[in-house]
Amino acid sequence: MIVLQYSIKPSSMEIAAGQFKAHCLRLMDQVQKTKEEIVITKYGKPIARLAPIASESPASIVGWMKDSIEITGDIVAPLDEIWDVDSE
Repeated sequence: MIVLQYSIKPSSMEIAAGQFKAHCLRLMDQVQKTKEEIVITKYGKPIARLAPIASESPASIVGWMKDSIEITGDIVAPLDEIWDVDSE
């Protein structure tokens, strides 16, 4: 039987180190699923925190602007305008 105590913060729970050791894998799955942290205590004092990772994988910047720009006309052909640097 796992005894969890809810702390002052509603988003965290406390568990004794011995109970954490016995149920570590199940508690890690719970943290991943619920996104709530667990504070691990030893003799009633907090010693560690099991917290979910903010983002499982960072978003790639490749392609983040896909379909946000529309190209009209030929973007490689020379312009008919004379630039100031060309006239000197």
